[in-house]
Amino acid sequence: MSESSAIEHAIEANRRFAEAFAPTEAGQPELAVILCMDARIDPIRALGLRYGHAHIIRNAGGRMADALRSLAISQRLVGTREVAVIHHTECAMMTFSDDDMRQRLRDEAGYIADHLAFLPFRDVEQSVRDDLEVYRSSPLVRQDVLLRGFVYDVATGLLREVEAD
Repeated sequence: MSESSAIEHAIEANRRFAEAFAPTEAGQPELAVILCMDARIDPIRALGLRYGHAHIIRNAGGRMADALRSLAISQRLVGTREVAVIHHTECAMMTFSDDDMRQRLRDEAGYIADHLAFLPFRDVEQSVRDDLEVYRSSPLVRQDVLLRGFVYDVATGLLREVEAD
């Protein structure tokens, strides 16, 4: 018996999901959530979100610089009016530097990535503050919306608000 791939497992799970799927009315999303792609975080359950009522924008580290394009679309075309920036404890983004990642790409793929910023950080609370500042300094996003930052604890599931500088 051969093992199926993770993608095959996901496709089979989707088939089971679709059998019982009943679409519901999507609401007008008011909230955009920027957070890490870490699989330990389930934003729908963790934040009590309803179907169609939030845009979830995920990337490595939940970094604002990577999310600005999607967030601009969310705000300007759909009308989201609140933004939550959520980073988390035990984030892999705290385990390397740009130089580490560039060297890894050079060694493993033969790719020179000196022009890329991978946006790692050492202090999770400071990274939230930094991303709030990236938001505030960007002309792409609305400045008349509610903006708050948090750290999600992967051990407890609790959010802790981070006050801006």
